[in-house]
Amino acid sequence: MSAIVLEAVRQQHTEGPDGSRSTRRPRLVLVPTGAEAVREARAVRATQPPLRLTRFGRLVVSLLVAGVVSVLGVGLAGQLASASGEPRTVTVQSGQTLSGIAARELPELAVADGVVELQLANSLSTAAIHAGQQLVIPAR
Repeated sequence: MSAIVLEAVRQQHTEGPDGSRSTRRPRLVLVPTGAEAVREARAVRATQPPLRLTRFGRLVVSLLVAGVVSVLGVGLAGQLASASGEPRTVTVQSGQTLSGIAARELPELAVADGVVELQLANSLSTAAIHAGQQLVIPAR
């Protein structure tokens, strides 16, 4: 271990030709020029990816993507809420029954459950309805 340290100290402080002590400096490297250098540079660029993102760049891109996704999600949720949030009305025709209207207008529910939903939405105490009456169909 001590021999390595001693060698490092000797290399740093070598005497120059004029007897002065100097420290070693890095040597200059020649850079190729001309047509050969241009070909090499193009070959290097072709093998490297065109864009390298830093950590900060990746963070910015991630935040932008998250922002766009959240804006689209809020917009889509608003569209779905407004599309199914408005109750509609139906005018009762002659010969129609509350169970027939429930089966036609609320097909996702059982007929009995549809009748109850219609009664609650229209404040009906019975299943009796008459022609010309406006019924509110609850939104689902």
